[in-house]
Amino acid sequence: MKKWMISAKKADFNAIAEKYHISPITARLIRNRDIVGDREIDLFLNGKLSDLPKPEEMKDLQKAAGILKEKIGAGKKIRVIGDYDADGVMSAYILVKGLARLGAQVDWRIPDRIADGYGLNENLIRQAHAEGCDTVITCDNGISAAEPAALAAALGMTVLITDHHNVPYEDTAAGRHYLVPEAAAVVDPKQEDCGYPCKLICGAVVAWKLIAFMYEEAGLPEEEALTFLPFAAFATITDVCELKEDNRIIVREGLKALNRTDNPGLCALIAASGAEKGKLDVYHIGYILGPCINASGRLKSADLALSLLLCEDEREAKALAEELTELNQYRKTMTEEGVEKAVSLVEEQSLEKDSILVVALPDCHESIAGIIAGRLKEKYSRPAFVLTRTEDGLKGSGRSVEAYSMYDGLVRVQDLLSRFGGHPKAAGLSLLPENLAEFRRRLNEDCGLSPEDMAEKVHIDMLLPLSRVTAALIREFSLLKPFGTGNDQPLFALREARILHPALVGRNRNVVRMEVADSAGTVLPAVYFGDVQAFMQLALEGGTFALLYYPDIDSYGGRESLQLKIQDIRRLD
Repeated sequence: MKKWMISAKKADFNAIAEKYHISPITARLIRNRDIVGDREIDLFLNGKLSDLPKPEEMKDLQKAAGILKEKIGAGKKIRVIGDYDADGVMSAYILVKGLARLGAQVDWRIPDRIADGYGLNENLIRQAHAEGCDTVITCDNGISAAEPAALAAALGMTVLITDHHNVPYEDTAAGRHYLVPEAAAVVDPKQEDCGYPCKLICGAVVAWKLIAFMYEEAGLPEEEALTFLPFAAFATITDVCELKEDNRIIVREGLKALNRTDNPGLCALIAASGAEKGKLDVYHIGYILGPCINASGRLKSADLALSLLLCEDEREAKALAEELTELNQYRKTMTEEGVEKAVSLVEEQSLEKDSILVVALPDCHESIAGIIAGRLKEKYSRPAFVLTRTEDGLKGSGRSVEAYSMYDGLVRVQDLLSRFGGHPKAAGLSLLPENLAEFRRRLNEDCGLSPEDMAEKVHIDMLLPLSRVTAALIREFSLLKPFGTGNDQPLFALREARILHPALVGRNRNVVRMEVADSAGTVLPAVYFGDVQAFMQLALEGGTFALLYYPDIDSYGGRESLQLKIQDIRRLD
């Protein structure tokens, strides 16, 4: 059962409300998101692009810009090497377009997920050298590429790294030693000695910062650099970055720009996916458009997605966008089949007793291993790895819970791994089949997870009686947008509620419509979209309930009315 946790963070909510002209309820929501202090609250509510830190605060960014300026002036051939996910594609787009605008002789390569694997490798360096490239610049990868960078240097090439992933390290008797590649410049805010204040940004934001600095140095108008803002915002959302600090401003302003975009590729993708330009929000990027971009790198080649963004011809863009949406539909089917097999294996092999799930699906397409791992994590409320068979052994992805750093866990067993990398909540790895059993054993033996850590936690903002729900309050909540990772939509609890007149509605009878009454007698309409059969069974039995909900304004037929969206229910009697 999910563990409901009501926030009890303290502050002078009335004083905050008065100072910022908001309600004490909204002031409490801001505190619940760990936004404290006048500067932080003001940035959260009113932050502008001009409030973002300067690009030059990032270690080696000016150095990388200087090297690129020299290479452009000398007519040297520059190759951008990205990654096959949406962040990598958006990063590559920003660098390719930006460098071309600055006069660079630039081309690009995105590694093939299966043939090349993640990130810069020695084959890509040799290929670039054979094709006359003087300089390689990475985006959304490279911080783990020590050997390829060394090879490039030996061949007389220049390597510039732009990335946002954790810097690899090894723990020694003398302390922790970070393994930063020996490149001409390494731009990654996660470096220990990087002074850039926000460590949460994605690879596309790092690329955008570099190009923005170069544009400014070249005397180009700021508006030109801002054309890349929607791509940086798109990547921030799809890479599931926390919507705090820089990211909140980038996504909020980037969504505005994205809704006005004239990029032929993005416009074609919006149309092909059934979304509507002008009404795009975090949901549409994260769950509709983003998966289409990712599908190209998963099932075919991310070249398709980057070609779409670079495309200037509307007819060609339409064809590419339709191909991406079809690929994503196929990916969805494959994912559902893979999840079914994974759940069956967990239950057949009694793996649910493990604190960390390690599931081998030899015939699963490696591109969807991470998605399946994420579904297992949600179903069993614990970290999960899904491994598939490749020519070189086993390869897979993991997704983690809040209490466990997956990357640190892999560091502790790196002697068993051929390759690994990632974040606290997501990671990728390769290992030999003969190491699988030991990998599973040591991960679980050393994880330090308790049952409490693995209980799915639902963070509730506050108890809110229905009499406090007003249209004005709901509209005020829009000040907190965009909602997403690190800035969840407000969630409220109601005790001693009664469910009145529940009924299944909708073409597929997959929605429960009802009225909810609280203990003071206030009644409001409500809807529920989850397991409708279980909900109806509870509701029809009657009694009193505890509910989790967020309030909304329902617009229908030109009329607006208050409505609750029920998220969870528990019987009290």
